[in-house]
Amino acid sequence: MTAPWTARVLTLFPEMFPGPLGHSLAGRALERGLWRIEATDIRSFAEDRHRMVDDTPAGGGPGMVMKPDVLGRAIDAVRQGFEGAPCLYLSPRGKPLDQARVRDLAEGPGAVLLCGRFEGVDQRVIDGRGLEEVSIGDFVLSGGEPAALCLIDAVVRLLPGVMGAAETLAEESFTGDLLEYPHYTRPTEWEGRRVPDVLLSGHHGRIDSWRREQAEELTRERRPDLWSRYLAGGRGLRPNQQNPISVSRKD
Repeated sequence: MTAPWTARVLTLFPEMFPGPLGHSLAGRALERGLWRIEATDIRSFAEDRHRMVDDTPAGGGPGMVMKPDVLGRAIDAVRQGFEGAPCLYLSPRGKPLDQARVRDLAEGPGAVLLCGRFEGVDQRVIDGRGLEEVSIGDFVLSGGEPAALCLIDAVVRLLPGVMGAAETLAEESFTGDLLEYPHYTRPTEWEGRRVPDVLLSGHHGRIDSWRREQAEELTRERRPDLWSRYLAGGRGLRPNQQNPISVSRKD
């Protein structure tokens, strides 16, 4: 039997896991054995009497840095029997996590996730253990644990059997480099705002076209980086349509 997708988390606060991942879709999938999480306390690999995991920065400066010897032992321990899984270090200086990388992770056996604290971890650990630095956004957290929770949630929902309707995954934001179109439901009118008539028409072709147009417009306005990639793929430009990215706009 194939082992479930597994997240092995290295953290100073193992009690933070599964946390919110123990609820809703991820929680039910965890109970059903569709995935697994193992939180390991980094401090248990410290060998001194005070169980120190950090020290002052070489060269001086504020804060503390997580020690390479402690982290090296911790990483080596959780990697045993899990050599095929990537080892990710959640870091604001890492490569931005995107949906494509999430899909890649979901197709593998799992991941080792290192949650840093303080000023970060000794660079020798990153180099010596071949850690992949991953960022969930251009902001700084107090530690890698919230970022690890976000990454795990993004992966788990893609695992077979977790989502009720697989079609839902095909129309989400970032699918085909587009943001998702707006959604509506009953009541038809609320506070003077109506559901767009096209969505009430029952004409599936028109509905699909409207949703694609809305997704394109939202992407063009909010994420020019995605829009450029979308256009580069030969999509988005219909006959006689001007390239919106080239239209000058006032700030």
